[in-house]
Amino acid sequence: MGLFAGPAKNSGSLETKKFHTDYGQLLVDGEIIETGYSVLRDTFLFTNKRLILVDIQGISGKQIEYLSIPYSSITKFSVQTGSSFDLNAELKIWVGSETIPLEKRFNKDLSVYDVQKVLASHILK
Repeated sequence: MGLFAGPAKNSGSLETKKFHTDYGQLLVDGEIIETGYSVLRDTFLFTNKRLILVDIQGISGKQIEYLSIPYSSITKFSVQTGSSFDLNAELKIWVGSETIPLEKRFNKDLSVYDVQKVLASHILK
């Protein structure tokens, strides 16, 4: 998969099939992974029902956190672009009544705009 895996073009693409192979056990009946993004060790999975954030932790990478967020629970999100000195961008997602957002950093290999566009298409229906 490398450092960056862009959005899957359709549910039959090789990248989407890999996401289904790697994370299919997380899905409920009738749920499909529509697209996914990988940034270093983090993965964003956009399904037809929710956003799944995969956070690989520790040096060995054996500890993995799967955070499932129904789209209806996302109250707002923001994008902060990197400057010319700091190329990292950041996506913040507020869930429910939480006052502290989830924060994910992006390097120059993945456009935060691509991820926010998919997120917006699920939330702003």
